[in-house]
Amino acid sequence: MTRWFTLQPADEQFIETAPLRFVHVVDIDGDVAALWQALTVDDALEAWAMGITGAQWTSPRPFGVGTTRTVTVAKGGAALQERFFRWEDGRRMTFYATAASRPGFRKFAEDVLVEPRPGGARLTWTFAIEAASWTAPVLNASRPLLDRVTRAWAMGVAGEKGLGRTARYVSKEGARR
Repeated sequence: MTRWFTLQPADEQFIETAPLRFVHVVDIDGDVAALWQALTVDDALEAWAMGITGAQWTSPRPFGVGTTRTVTVAKGGAALQERFFRWEDGRRMTFYATAASRPGFRKFAEDVLVEPRPGGARLTWTFAIEAASWTAPVLNASRPLLDRVTRAWAMGVAGEKGLGRTARYVSKEGARR
């Protein structure tokens, strides 16, 4: 049985001010509806996000505020239980992790925004992290790796295993202290 470590709730302000924050903007040659579907299907993430080996929606459809999901990384090496506190169907979803199967985080949240643009869709994916005091030095030193991994996840939804569309990385806002 998995032991869960409770994380502190997060909100919109945390996503904007987190000690470790990664924002990735990707333009995709595909429509908004197809992108949204790829982000919310039953096998979302595990189908196209490197290292994510499970993503189980634990709430029934239709999804909305209060929806829950469990995401597993590295074949059970770690997992997060997530609760969505913002859900604008077809446009935006935002969650914070309520618990992690490994210690080390105080807060963890993500914001996923999908917007139309000429010729396709724009994905803005924000990752926000606050480490426990004893893991903060390790996570801070891992910023370049975390940036690459989160960027790969943001790009992955458009790729061969996702939408199968062309994508262009537009910009990022790297981690900050």
